[in-house]
Amino acid sequence: MNSKVQSLKAFLGQADRVALVEVAATKGSTPREAGAFMLVSASAIFGTIGGGQLEYMAIDKARQMLRPSSPSKGREARIEVDEVCATLDVPLGPEIGQCCGGRVEVLIRLVDGSLEQQLIANAQSEEAHLPHVYVFGGGHVGQALAASLALLPIHAVVVETRADALEGMPDTVETRLTPMPEAVVREAPAGSAFAILTHDHALDFLIVAEALKRDDTAYVGMIGSKTKKATFRSWFLRSAEGSEAQFARLVSPIGGSAVKDKRPQVIAALAAAEIMTALVSHAAQAPISSTSKKVMVG
Repeated sequence: MNSKVQSLKAFLGQADRVALVEVAATKGSTPREAGAFMLVSASAIFGTIGGGQLEYMAIDKARQMLRPSSPSKGREARIEVDEVCATLDVPLGPEIGQCCGGRVEVLIRLVDGSLEQQLIANAQSEEAHLPHVYVFGGGHVGQALAASLALLPIHAVVVETRADALEGMPDTVETRLTPMPEAVVREAPAGSAFAILTHDHALDFLIVAEALKRDDTAYVGMIGSKTKKATFRSWFLRSAEGSEAQFARLVSPIGGSAVKDKRPQVIAALAAAEIMTALVSHAAQAPISSTSKKVMVG
């Protein structure tokens, strides 16, 4: 599994000189929030501050600062040597072809050893507190859902009982092969989301029952039809000692029913949006901890 921290370390390790481009302050409508950042080297970038002309201007300024200083003496050479930090105050109006209407202050700094370690530490802290999303089943929809989740700021885990179903998963998605997938539900951290779509209805029911009996989940969804949901309800209430209140938390079918399209990629896109919405809603209701707050790189 390739993590954002690993990607960050690889980027920092490959470039001779790197500049940190960070949104220091915002006013009005802007592409990104304060604290958003990107890294710029002479030939590559890592991350984004929202794209558009604002980002192009920041990249251009960062690369000016990255150029090696001239050996010649004079004011111009001294500026190149001394400029390790710069600030851009950019109104997002028609004059730059970006009509968000707000204003952004961008701080650009050359990355030294201390700042590099701080960036890595911040990334490690952020990664440690990402919400977990567990996808049970690596079939066609499971593969498509994993690909969609790989793009989101979450820790995605695909759980399977079949080794071949885990082949070809995105490298940013964790995979787990186990004969007892329901045990993964019990071990998952609070606030996790569970999407259940295995190759076996009975296995689906077992996993969903475990997830619904937890009262700290952000989302529990099961693929299937109204008939499958009704069958599960009957079994859950009669044989699994479940309650109506617990059953009411089940989302099924996943991805909603507004779009009548059963192609795996469409189901996956709708389900990923549904899961992300549930995670954000759950986080908003939970107490804010000091480790979950977004902080500037300073």
